[in-house]
Formats: sequence, C-alpha cells, structure tokens
Amino acid sequence: MDQSAVRRARVAVAVVFALHGAVQGSFATRIPWVQERLDLSSGQLGLALMMPALGASLSMPLASRIVYRFGGRAAIRGLLALWCACLALPPAAPGLLWLGGSLLLFGATAGMADVAMNAQGVEVEQRLGRSIMSGLHGMWSAGALIGSGFGVLAAHSGIDARLHLGLMAAVLVAGGLLVGRNLLDVRPAPDEEAPPRFARPPRAALAIGLVGFCAIFAEGASSDWCAVYLRDITGASAGLAAACFSGFAFTMAGARMLGDAVVRRLGPVRTVRLSGAVATTGGLLVVVARTPALAIPGFALLGVGIAVVIPLAFAAAGKSGPNPSQAIAGVATITYTSGLVAPAIIGALAQATSLTVSFAVVTALVAALMVCAGALRAAAVTVTGGAAEAAAPAPAGTN
Repeated sequence: MDQSAVRRARVAVAVVFALHGAVQGSFATRIPWVQERLDLSSGQLGLALMMPALGASLSMPLASRIVYRFGGRAAIRGLLALWCACLALPPAAPGLLWLGGSLLLFGATAGMADVAMNAQGVEVEQRLGRSIMSGLHGMWSAGALIGSGFGVLAAHSGIDARLHLGLMAAVLVAGGLLVGRNLLDVRPAPDEEAPPRFARPPRAALAIGLVGFCAIFAEGASSDWCAVYLRDITGASAGLAAACFSGFAFTMAGARMLGDAVVRRLGPVRTVRLSGAVATTGGLLVVVARTPALAIPGFALLGVGIAVVIPLAFAAAGKSGPNPSQAIAGVATITYTSGLVAPAIIGALAQATSLTVSFAVVTALVAALMVCAGALRAAAVTVTGGAAEAAAPAPAGTN
C-alpha cells in the first residue's frame, strides 16, 4: 500500500482521537451548569452520570458489525459524527429522565466510535510497523484538555451551555467528517465471516481485558477519589486537593505521549511489567501517605504507571484474531465496565473500612499487571530495529 496514504491515515486517526477527547472534555466542564439548571441533587446527578458508561458497555459489542458492514472509514466518520452531535443533547434535556436518556445515547455513540477508531489505529500501526497506540491515546488526552479549556472559558464568561455545546458539536462534527476522508478504508477479507450483530468478546480478548480491567479500575478510582483522599487522609486544603487531579491527568497525558518510544525499545510485555512496577510504587506511597508531600507523588506515579496499559491492551486485542474490531470491542466492554464499577467499589470499601484500605486494593490490582502482562505476548507486534516481537496476522484488505 502507498506509504504516503498510511502516513496521512496516521495523522487523520490522531486527529480523530483528539476530537473524541474534545467532546468528553467539553461536556465535563458544563456538568455543574446542567445540575444547576435541572436542580438535581448529588444522588440524582450521580445516577445520570452512570448512563454514559452503561450506554458504552451495552453498545460496544455492536461496533464490529458496523465496521464489517460499512468499512472502517465510513464507520468512524458516521459514529464520530453521531458522538459529536450528541454533545448538544444533555444541556437541552428538560428533566432528569430526559437527561439520563440523552446520556445513555451519548455513551453508546462514544463507545462504538471508540472501538472503530482503535481498530483503525491498530491497522495503521501494523502498516507502519511501529508502535503508535500510546501516542494516539495521548492525543485523546490532549483533546480532552483542549475541550475542557474552552469549556472553562465559556463557563467563566457565563455562556449558556446549550449555546456553547451546540456550537462545539457543530464544529467537531465538521472536523471529524473532514479529517475522516484520509482514514484507511479497511474492509473484511473476501473469506471473512461476518461477526454476529451483538458480538460476545472472543476468548483471546478476555485475558487481555483483564489487563485493561486492572488499569482502568485504578484510573477510575484515582480520578474520582484522589482529591477526597488528600482532603480526608492527609488534611490537604481544598485547593491542593483539587490540584492533585490535574496533576494526575497531566502525568497520564505526558506518559502517553512518550509511551511509544518506550514500547519500541522494550516491547509491550516488558513495558506493561515496568508500568505495573511504577504504578505499584505510586500506590504504596498513597497507602502510607499521611501528608500531601507523599500522596501527590504517589498519585502522579499511578498516572504514569497505568497510562500506556490501555493503549497496549487495545493494540494487542486488535492483533489477537482475524477481526480486530470484535476483539477490541470485547476488551473495551470489559474495561468500560471496570471504569463504571470502580468509583462505587472504592466508596463502598471506604464506607466499610477506610480510604486507605480501598487504595490498598487498587495497589494490589496494579501489582497484578506485572503478572498478567504476558497476556499481551501472543498478540504483541512491536517492531524494534526491524525485528518483530511476534508474528502478526495478515492485515485485512483495504480499498
């Protein structure tokens, strides 16, 4: 295949990841506006905010069928456009029931677009012959930060969220349709059997999904509880506690941007083992911390340690069988479910014992990454100096 087309596809899929992240970042900043407009209690808002993850978990098994039916390029352009357009729905909801329904649809389109774009990333990575998945997920984080930046400006200026998110939706839809023209039009091989309409995760995806489960559980727990941990356990001020989340997010984004260089040098299995060791060190610092001076570096190390695990899990899933999108959908379903349940489990454990015990469980899960990393070996394809770590299945045909 023309390598210039592959390079254009690499740029295009990186922008797609950034646009996907920008939708999430834009919405996150206007949640307080939605809560205030609908006069929702904390419990009602929490229930509504469970809907995106639920919608994603339910819809992801459908994604492989859509990619098979329409091809990779059309599937991404269509699903990304739907996801971006859904950004305008939550602020327009007239009540809690409508908000929950719009967020369910919001999450469903997000999840299916997520599967399709990760499958495209795996395809481009295979054609380039070197790791790019960590950088693509870093672009997602960068897009989320940019989207949130515009959201902060809009909120500070008192702009109605219906206007702000409606305009963002229109711009992001147009951007996605434009850049999507340069994606690879991945098509199934002539003898490839169509996946079921609602595909169950293949067996190969289950072990890889366990790796992703551990990482996403730690990410969800840290994102939602790090500020509370600093306030309640270390006695940090409200401002310092809030800054801990920003530090955690920035370390994850930075590690993802640099992660591909590490993967090319060490390979995915050793990279995940090293990541598990770094994350475990961070978790231990958090558990023993009684001052912010220990807890903040601990959460930063957790962010660095888990940053590249999910990109590598998706890459391994995409290379674990003849249907990349189906395997990625299976891994994504497992990991999204982990993200859905993690904050609630941490809260329940903290209620029954303490937050320190809760993060001891998180530390045990990230330590398991060092043991489970071998699940990526069978599917790992990382070219280092021209030599592949393992043989890759032949890529699907493209037009």
